[in-house]
Amino acid sequence: MRISDGRMSGTAYGTVVLHSAPEAAAGGNIALVETGDMISLDVDARSLILEVSDEELARRREKWVAPDFSKEGGYQGLYRRTVMQADTGCDLDFLLGCRGADIPRESH
Repeated sequence: MRISDGRMSGTAYGTVVLHSAPEAAAGGNIALVETGDMISLDVDARSLILEVSDEELARRREKWVAPDFSKEGGYQGLYRRTVMQADTGCDLDFLLGCRGADIPRESH
């Protein structure tokens, strides 16, 4: 099984979970996964469970450091500052309302 907070193009085989949100760079739980962790997937129940104790996740979250994107300019900077998470459409947040979307704007 492959799990990603990104997109995938081309052909794939096996089980793939894409668009996990919030993404790792935003501090989503996928940022806390370590090599050797067990993950349970139940497609019918629509559940994806990281089999790590709450205490261990809290320890990992305390150590986690967000990436520094403050110096990015141009399109990459615009993307990092304004594109919403996958579960809210991956759209530019300043376009909300322009296209009839009724998803609240994320705070940055």
